[in-house]
Parts: sequence; structure tokens; C-alpha cells
Amino acid sequence: MKAMILQNTRQPLQLVNLDIPKMGNDGVLIKVLACGICRTDLHLIDGELPNIQLPIIPGHEIVGEVVDKGETIPLEIGTLVGIPWLGWTCGACRYCQAGMENLCDHAKFTGYQLNGGFSEYTVANHRFCLPLEISTNPVNIAPLLCAGLIGYRSYKITKNVKGPLQKIGIYGFGAAAHILIQIMRHEGLSCYAFTRSNDLTTQKFAVELGACWAGDADSMPPEQLDAAIIFAPVGNLIPVSLQAVRKGGIVVCGGIHMSDIPSFPYELLWGERTVCSVANLTRKDGLEFLRLLKDVPIKTHVKTYPLEEANVAIDNLRAGRINGAAVLTMK
Repeated sequence: MKAMILQNTRQPLQLVNLDIPKMGNDGVLIKVLACGICRTDLHLIDGELPNIQLPIIPGHEIVGEVVDKGETIPLEIGTLVGIPWLGWTCGACRYCQAGMENLCDHAKFTGYQLNGGFSEYTVANHRFCLPLEISTNPVNIAPLLCAGLIGYRSYKITKNVKGPLQKIGIYGFGAAAHILIQIMRHEGLSCYAFTRSNDLTTQKFAVELGACWAGDADSMPPEQLDAAIIFAPVGNLIPVSLQAVRKGGIVVCGGIHMSDIPSFPYELLWGERTVCSVANLTRKDGLEFLRLLKDVPIKTHVKTYPLEEANVAIDNLRAGRINGAAVLTMK
């Protein structure tokens, strides 16, 4: 099988031919149909994440078909599944026991410690596969399996805000934001989009998707926000977003990696404002989100690349040349 593999960080992926992987006791063999490229993949490739299992096949927004399984595994051959970032948990630590498997002390993650979907085939633990509707378009659903899920979990946390939730700012208008804004608009909320400085193309894209305002990330919105979600990995945005959020508001950091947070005056935090992070996701998040999709007509904007052009797609994503999401497809 063909796969794009990361041998060492800060180097391009290499196209290799490998044997089709073996399943193991709890595994299912998946024929990959599409795999989204997430900003977390960039952090992994750029060496910004700890404890990377090298060499590794990246990719954790996987849509594929079950082609082999053990006799006792409940998934049927031919089932279409989504394979997200969370690939395995121990089930025994204090977090797993408390229903917080996203914080599992021993968790393993797809495309990070477990080989992912930049490949024609992959193996996944059946307990962490999300069954999909057989009519699902793999290319359009792939970005939902991380960008969509992390956006959804971040959005759920904003609902802990003190007082009404009506105006949400999104800092970093990429794959996650372009999905989340459609949910927000469906639920009647106003979205304020913040982009890189002078990125008029992305600001126009945000407005086309329903943002009531779009501007540079270091600027203030025309009115105070109830909450803000930061998808851009830029620590400087925390004091900026705190300044934009009203008293009792909340700032949610939705990325796995962020540059250092600068010092800022206490008055920005005062007034019972809250800053919190989102760590990974749970299987419950995935099932809730997939049920939500039956009521919310999400349209993902994707740019597709063949598997062999993964490095081109990664460079375009890193440079901000993609509005929406990048997705690898298999021949």
C-alpha cells in the first residue's frame, strides 16, 4: 500500500510502499477513502508536539470502509466509519472513570502515536470508530472528524458563559471556523470573524458564510462579545480576545498547540471572565456531533489533493492559501 510517512520532524513527508497493516485483537482494517489535513498535522510535522511516535503516518480526519475485522467485533464489513484524533484510552485512569476520556493519562492519538490516514489502508480500534451514513460523501465529511469535532466541543464550552450567549468571536477562520459558523448561524447566534492582518480574502469568505463582521485579529469588534474561540495558535490573541469579551464572558482556546501567552494586566481577566482550553474530544462528542448534522445542513468547503501531493497541500495550508479545508483522496 502507498503511504505518506513522517520519518523526522521538520522534514517533508515521504511516499513509501508498505505492507497492509495487521489488525490486532481490537482492530479493524480500514480502506481509506479520504483524509482531511488538520492544523494539528502541521504542528506534528513541525515538531511542535511532544512524544511523537516516529516514524508515523499522520492524518486523523479519516473516512474509510471496514474491509476486515475480528469475529467478535460488532462492526460489519462494508461499514463506512470516521476515525478521529482520539484513537485509544485505557478506561482505568481517574479521567476515564469520571467520563473524561479526552484527558486519559495513557491516551493514544491517531496520526500521532498510532498510524493515521495519509495512507491507502489503516487500522483502528473498533471502539473509537464512528459509524457514518453509507450515503456520506467521504471528501465532505472528513474535515468534520477533527475541525468539526473540536469546533463543536469549543462551542459547547462557550455555553458556560455567565449571562446570555449571543455574540461569539472566532479568531483564526480556517477549517474549524468555517464549519462552526454554520452551526452558530443555525442556532441564531452572531459570529464575528478575526483573521490574519489584511487577509481580505478570508474575511470576505467569512462574511459569505454569515459572519456579521470580519476584521484583523488585533482589532476590536464593533461591540463587546459574550465569548471568543481561538483556533489560531497565537498566544498574543488571549489578551486581545479578553479585551473584546464582556464581563462574565469566556475565551476558549481550541488548539492543541499555542505560542507563549504574554503577560497582561489583571483588569483584562477581572470581571469574572474565564480563559480555558479544549483538550481532544470524547466519543460522546463525536456521536452528539453526528446526530446534530442530521438537523444542521453543514457544507464543507474543501480543496482536494491526491495522496502523493500531501506535501503540497501541507505547504498551502501552512501559508493560508486554503479557504476551508484540505483533504487527501485515494485512487
